[in-house]
Amino acid sequence: MPPSQGTAHPLRLLGVYAALVALMFGLIFFTGDKHHTPKLGIDLQGGTRVTLTARTPDGGKPSQDSLKKAQDIIEKRVNGLGVAGSEVVIEGDNLVITVPGEDGGQAKSLATTAKLYVRPVLNVTAPQVGKQAQPQPTPAATPSTAPAAPSTTASAPTTSAEAPAPQNRVFPEQAPTTPSPAPAPSPQQLQQEIAAAKALRQSTDQTVQLQAMATMDCSKPDPLQGNDDPNLPLVACSSDGTEVYLLDKSKLDGQEIKNASGTLDSRQGRWVVDVEFKSSGSDTWGKLTNEYVGKQLAFALDTKVVSAPRVESGNQFGGSTQISGNFNATTSKELANSLKYGSLPLSFTTSEAETVSATLGMSSLRAGLIAGVIGLVAVLLYCLLYYRMLGFLAGFSLLAAGVAVYALIVLLGRWIGFTLDLAGIAGLIIGIGMTADSFVVFFERIKDQMREGRSFRSAVPRGWQRAQRTNLSGKTVSLIASAVLYVLAAGQVKGFAFTLGVTTVLDVIVLYLVTAPLMMLVSRSPFWAKPSVNGLGAIADLAQERKATARVLVKEA
Repeated sequence: MPPSQGTAHPLRLLGVYAALVALMFGLIFFTGDKHHTPKLGIDLQGGTRVTLTARTPDGGKPSQDSLKKAQDIIEKRVNGLGVAGSEVVIEGDNLVITVPGEDGGQAKSLATTAKLYVRPVLNVTAPQVGKQAQPQPTPAATPSTAPAAPSTTASAPTTSAEAPAPQNRVFPEQAPTTPSPAPAPSPQQLQQEIAAAKALRQSTDQTVQLQAMATMDCSKPDPLQGNDDPNLPLVACSSDGTEVYLLDKSKLDGQEIKNASGTLDSRQGRWVVDVEFKSSGSDTWGKLTNEYVGKQLAFALDTKVVSAPRVESGNQFGGSTQISGNFNATTSKELANSLKYGSLPLSFTTSEAETVSATLGMSSLRAGLIAGVIGLVAVLLYCLLYYRMLGFLAGFSLLAAGVAVYALIVLLGRWIGFTLDLAGIAGLIIGIGMTADSFVVFFERIKDQMREGRSFRSAVPRGWQRAQRTNLSGKTVSLIASAVLYVLAAGQVKGFAFTLGVTTVLDVIVLYLVTAPLMMLVSRSPFWAKPSVNGLGAIADLAQERKATARVLVKEA
């Protein structure tokens, strides 16, 4: 029986594998960034994990469609912030956001509802209850000269990087390493809070409106966040809690925003948010600026007034405008991303938030690597004890597979943002065991051929032909299981399924381009044919005994 196709030129196959590995490492060192290590997940390099609980106006259960839409919008906001390795997954009725590294601060605004309405200001006063920051005098802004933007005087929150102002966001300030779970109120309690807030703060009765302004406590969480009715007046706080506004019904919906970006206005020397409207929204904005000359128009984001500029001149063409205030680079970009990618269909509260320290992550990484090394050493020792010098061939194949896996993980981190976590390391370790299974099947098929009386040289190609069928069947089952698990699973289980699938594919490649060619080469060597070297002496003796017995039986017959 001739050797199976593809093993007649072992040196050529080994050269192909060496060229593939060289190509991958060439891409690592000579293209892309200067990082030559895999990107690590939150459980290895530390980071932030936030669990968001959806709130509906009627207190009912959120639909899966609305959760998926919210997941998609938050993922776009993550990409807009440039936070690498972040993940947004649905777990039951919750959304879980994980942000590795030190980018957690940037992602604090990811789950804002981002329902923006432009409302005329009817009245404004300082809050009367709650512990508030002392109101600061608002300097008059330099009149805007940007095209299609009205000249305004800003009345906006102080959000400097040194002293961040309280924001109406679902991500509260966290201690560096201390989880801060908050007990989630029942659906009935949420419904009652929303109904009571609407009755007080969105009343059309002027007496009730004055009462709401007098009793407004800007230091407490807002139950109307993302649940206010744009067709009714609204009593709202500024986002720094220093002013209380009585706003008219909405004149322009944030859905009319086409694009938004945080930029540094070189003329005014401050950060602003440039907003570009859709065609229908630009017409409405142009009419508003003409109608409310000398009056304030408030940009209310999730029932918080982020800016309330005074229109100083009309604007015939309202295609774009600026939201001004004491923004910095981070807060302007956060607001722009929230507006650009649309409003969430649900409002959320933080039911759990935790910060994983980098120290804990490195300990986990060290433990995972130690487990992998122990597993690799155990496999090599078993192969050496049971298969003698053939165990070195198995070790070389494992090393070749490990080098390729490392290079591929680094490249996938650059190309698709793949991050390696503990679950992924577990998949890699299991892949080591599966690669060892391939050697065992191959070597045992060689033994079967030698039991039939064939020499080591002739047993290797015939054993390979039978072993590859078994190996391909096993790898196919493993690859299908990995694909199904990746599609159906969520969170870190996806990382396990992904790395298991990658190692399965690489195992097949190594089997055909490294292990089989190496065995073909050694089968032609007189040194490796020695029973004391290949450890197959007992099998050869058994074959000889069978031949002798068969000859005796033939003579007797």
